[in-house]
This record gives sequence, C-alpha cells and structure tokens, in this order.
Amino acid sequence: MSINVKLSEELVAQAKRYAQIQHRSVPKQIEYWSQIGRIAEENPDLPFSVIRDILLADQEEPVGEYKFG
Repeated sequence: MSINVKLSEELVAQAKRYAQIQHRSVPKQIEYWSQIGRIAEENPDLPFSVIRDILLADQEEPVGEYKFG
C-alpha cells in the first residue's frame, strides 16, 4: 500500500544523490534508510556492517535445506 508523505526538500535531495549511486529510486532509497534505522533502533549493539548484511541476505533467494553427505 502506498501513501503520500511530506518530506523535507533536503532529505529528498540527499536521497536522490545516494539513490543514483546505489542504483535505486528515491522512494526505495528512503525505504532502505528506514529499514536500517528500524533495525538499528531494535538492535543497538549491531554495527552498520551487520545491519547491511542482514538487508542483503533478505534479498537473496532461499536455497532450501542443506543435505550433508
């Protein structure tokens, strides 16, 4: 579901710069930052690198159960 939200011009300008570098749309960049902020707030002991790895892992295809042997 999409909703309209008013954001500062400065935030949108910053998101636009980062979005171009990361090959994302501006809304997707802001969504990404929101996810990072939520995870960081819920897990204050995690460094950014771990948070980033969590978000990257969420994007990977599931591989199923590993069978030994």
